[in-house]
Amino acid sequence: MNQKTINMNNSNTSTIVTCFDNGTEVREYHAIIQVTAGSLPWAQQLDAVMSAYQELLSSVPDAQAVFKRYFLSDAANQADDVVVADVTDCAKSIIQQAPLNGTKIALWVWLMTGVQTGMTASGLYEVRHGSFRHLFNASAHNLAANSEYQMRLLFNEYVMQLAEEGCKLSDNCIRTWLFVNDIDLNYGGVVRARNQVFFTQGLTVNTHFIASTGIGGRQQDTNVLAQMDNYAIAGISQEQIHYLYAPTHLNRTSDYGVSFERGTYVDYADRRHVFISGTASINNKGEVMFPKDIVRQTARMIENVETLLAEAECTLDDASEMIVYLRDVADYQVVRDVFAQRFPDKPVVIVHAPVCRPGWLVEMECTAVKAISNPNHPQF
Repeated sequence: MNQKTINMNNSNTSTIVTCFDNGTEVREYHAIIQVTAGSLPWAQQLDAVMSAYQELLSSVPDAQAVFKRYFLSDAANQADDVVVADVTDCAKSIIQQAPLNGTKIALWVWLMTGVQTGMTASGLYEVRHGSFRHLFNASAHNLAANSEYQMRLLFNEYVMQLAEEGCKLSDNCIRTWLFVNDIDLNYGGVVRARNQVFFTQGLTVNTHFIASTGIGGRQQDTNVLAQMDNYAIAGISQEQIHYLYAPTHLNRTSDYGVSFERGTYVDYADRRHVFISGTASINNKGEVMFPKDIVRQTARMIENVETLLAEAECTLDDASEMIVYLRDVADYQVVRDVFAQRFPDKPVVIVHAPVCRPGWLVEMECTAVKAISNPNHPQF
């Protein structure tokens, strides 16, 4: 195992960091920064997170952020302040998904060493190393008439951005996050738009889809019904990309009319990246397992994720970060205790974000990285 955990705590924040270091020039860090003093006013909580981030940078020399996501309790009143406070040159996602520890802001950040970065003419944020260009897109949104039109426009614009970079949605996009304002009302439109765009781009049940999380979350402007983040890799070959199914535990998403992969892993010469989509308490018939029982749903959700990771020859020990989404804030204590006991040294954030089906009380996603040796593939 090439991961280690760093804990950095002070009086107002907690920072948990995983570090992947296999001796090459590209070390990877994933950190979750959370405020611990919920009684602080907003401005002081924001300052505490920014200070903790600067402390993080001081402790990981030569690392730079490539992607950030801010989880806010009230985007309408907070997002502008985050934009002003954080002038980091990286892809930044800002979404209202309230941290459920009673605070107003949390931060997930992915950092790397030994890479070159910059904004491309297409508007995607580029991270360069070796023969690869990692392309991040964050906080994309528009003001079309409804959720279906907004999502269709988001994907169409992204397809054009990728084309400017010599890429295709079907060949190069590895991961998406779709945030839906009032998901119980607007998710259907998002699904229809994604299905239609994917079909036109050659993404079908007979080819493949893309790892994704579709989850409740709102933007600063209440008229934004869908926001999208994306991750693509220019220079990747199809032989490096693999899809995860876990058929003993999960069904194909197309069985119930949606189009995403349960998980994807990408192999390089020296490491394997695993991206687990938003995963809930579901069985291989597509049925919600243990309705209205948060304890058993949480256990089944974790079991499903472990099964997906096992297909990539990984375990949750290889997880670099975890994001947990809860429909009902009253379930926070139960779920927090489960994760605190099982994963005390992992960067985990639990946020308020309804899942796409009302019967699912909890969902999680994670990223994992593992050292491998495959001379048939280029170095990361």
